[in-house]
Amino acid sequence: MKIAIVTDESRQKYVPAEEAHFEDNQKKETVKSLKAVLSKKYECIDLIADENLITTLKNENVDLVFNLCNGIVGNGKLAQVPAMLEFANIPYTSSSIVGHTLASYKILASTVFKCNNIPTPGFVSIEKLSDIENIDMGFPILVKPNDEGSSRGIHQDSLVFNKDELEKKLKDALDTYNPPIMLNEFIEGGKELSVGIVGNGDDITILPIQELDMSNLQDNLLRFYSFEVKTYYKPQMVYHFPARLSEEEQRLVEETALRAYKALSIRDYGRVDMILKDGVPYVLEINSLPGLMVGKSSLYRMAEACDLGYENLVLKIVEVAMKRYQLDVSTHEG
Repeated sequence: MKIAIVTDESRQKYVPAEEAHFEDNQKKETVKSLKAVLSKKYECIDLIADENLITTLKNENVDLVFNLCNGIVGNGKLAQVPAMLEFANIPYTSSSIVGHTLASYKILASTVFKCNNIPTPGFVSIEKLSDIENIDMGFPILVKPNDEGSSRGIHQDSLVFNKDELEKKLKDALDTYNPPIMLNEFIEGGKELSVGIVGNGDDITILPIQELDMSNLQDNLLRFYSFEVKTYYKPQMVYHFPARLSEEEQRLVEETALRAYKALSIRDYGRVDMILKDGVPYVLEINSLPGLMVGKSSLYRMAEACDLGYENLVLKIVEVAMKRYQLDVSTHEG
């Protein structure tokens, strides 16, 4: 069996240089780690997605794409490569066009959560600066791009405490990222949790819940998972495994995460980010293409915190994708 790990070109032209630099490094390291694992069991190559991707995949006789593509520009960019692969009838890992579109378009995702009675923070969609005159939301407010992941576009100054700060941050966000921009109610004082899920249908594995502890951060930093905290202050972060939850809280968090995963039609694997406060598990968002970088990504830490381990996590993602396509794993090994 031949697997192609496919990732994006650099987005240096389209996002702030600092964000692009770390994104490019993450892609490079993730491809290296995945290839080391997959090459032990399958023939494995790595490719950069471009307009000739389908021709290249067919010429290489690829059986399965391990999709790592976040897309480059445009709305719904996370779904662009899956759409190409669907059109060419080439099997691939991770969510479909629908799942990626819903998850990556955070305003749509939050709307789906509300419609399914899944707790989520209050939110407002902003298309233009003048829209803030009509909002009914108390401060502090978290300003974030609607269609970015890995804390891109969520910086320390994204948490605003008055109208002047809101106007300034919104102007910057509208100049840099695709509209609309999302305003989120900020849930203060809860436990920040991440739930990793692998599988489809009734064949689901929930990884150990990760609790993010930011109590050791420097006093000049706001305590939320901003780009700066995630990028520069990780040594000050504490990741609790298992999360400090009662049995009832754990059950509630896992059940809510799974409901959210299924509500957005996520498949193969994903990460549900949540805040648990006063017994309410608020779903912040779902990453339908969560990072798999060794030593850095949440799913790596979750897998290493249990018997699964990183290598088996990667192999399991391939196996659940093959099962979904009704490909016989035993006949495609080696």
